[in-house]
Amino acid sequence: MPCARFLVSGHVQGVGFRAAARAEALHLGICGHACNQRDGRVEVIASGSEEALIRFEAWLRRGPAAARVNDLTREALPEQERVGFYTR
Repeated sequence: MPCARFLVSGHVQGVGFRAAARAEALHLGICGHACNQRDGRVEVIASGSEEALIRFEAWLRRGPAAARVNDLTREALPEQERVGFYTR
């Protein structure tokens, strides 16, 4: 399956971003993980159909209500088969 690495910056830590991203990913049938970075960004690795990844990227650009997303980058990764979606 297509896989991508997203880096989300802004006010995205301490606002439930990872948990909300997990819920949205599971809703879209995406597997992967979301984790806080030391520099204040959230890294998201996502594997799923290209359509699901496009929809997920649009959601990541907004985030949950308490978040403020300033920037999002997307990097293509080699195709991967993943199971579940977790946060750390």
